[in-house]
Amino acid sequence: MAATSGIGILRYAHDDVELGGIKITRGDAVLLSISVANRDESVFPEPEKFDPERKPNTHITFGYGGWFCIGASLARTELRVVFGSLFRRFPGLRLAVPVEELKVKSNRVTGGVDRVPVLW
Repeated sequence: MAATSGIGILRYAHDDVELGGIKITRGDAVLLSISVANRDESVFPEPEKFDPERKPNTHITFGYGGWFCIGASLARTELRVVFGSLFRRFPGLRLAVPVEELKVKSNRVTGGVDRVPVLW
């Protein structure tokens, strides 16, 4: 896999290692779950809470080092423009249902929600 998804990122073990009682041999394919890494309680206070203002926000959603997503800066810029414009145009924009009622897609690789009903 070249990009992150709901499943993970495919990598290959460079060395033999044992993790949690499981032996991983050099060359074995390993599926890394970035979504789990981004919920590490030793790195993120309240990791399950969505906090767009979190500082520092050292998540690894866009990868790291040589595997850093080349589209990350574009994606961040697009989101700043979209959300800034959206909330200026609709300052009263809010969810029409409690956040707990949003249904997360489990039948797709990229996840997301089925719908986001809003009021303004």
